[in-house]
Amino acid sequence: MKLSLVAIGCAALLAACAQTPPKDLPALLTRTQPTPLLLVGEQHDAPEHQQLQRELVQALAARGELAAVVMEMAEAGHDTRALPRDASEDAVREALAWNQGANWPWPTYGPVVMAAVRAGVPVYGGNLPRAQMREAMSDVALDQSVSAAALEHQRAAVREGHCDLLPESQIAPMTRIQLARDRSLADTALNALAPGRTVLLIAGNGHVRTDLGVPLHLPAGQAHRVVVARAGEAGADAPGDVVWPTPALPARDHCAELRERFKR
Repeated sequence: MKLSLVAIGCAALLAACAQTPPKDLPALLTRTQPTPLLLVGEQHDAPEHQQLQRELVQALAARGELAAVVMEMAEAGHDTRALPRDASEDAVREALAWNQGANWPWPTYGPVVMAAVRAGVPVYGGNLPRAQMREAMSDVALDQSVSAAALEHQRAAVREGHCDLLPESQIAPMTRIQLARDRSLADTALNALAPGRTVLLIAGNGHVRTDLGVPLHLPAGQAHRVVVARAGEAGADAPGDVVWPTPALPARDHCAELRERFKR
């Protein structure tokens, strides 16, 4: 996704804020707290974004305000609630059934998870379990879980995200998986809410954006804030309350990589 250089406008309660994105964590907390649900997006290959997540965990936990951390990088149904603060990384990974595939490398996200565990804050997997994906692909009811406009926008995002390499027959099923993932993340976060504290949800920018992602699956009136972390120009068109800018990453031809995988 491509973003303009202008920061995304603040939502209702943040409308009076300047559009210049915050330069430090205290400024970010001032602009987003208090909130029962803080959705923080990332570009998965930007290490500064995982650094932000770790610092948010530490800062909110130190203030006694962090109720839980929900992560896209682990499947729903797994959590660290039964573990002590001094649990080993192996025990944490086992509790979360951490996906050891290339997409979610533990060295990248482990420091975020362990910061929460060490603070005594539970970490929940929020992503749709792989075993449920086939069912989601054929669940036409998911098409009605968002507005017609949002559904078409999500289908377009699936096409673009796959560089127009997917057959048209796969667009609707793949879109349903995205919708089911967003709903799973939303449900997990809602179940972790605690009065007077914040649930921190960490996911890719596409999952937190206010016009397509998790916010569409929250109950009407559910208070939340969205932070979009962007590297250079990447992700700037993802609507949210605050943009957290980081340096641009080296150029990468995502479509060339996909074409190689698809052998086209």
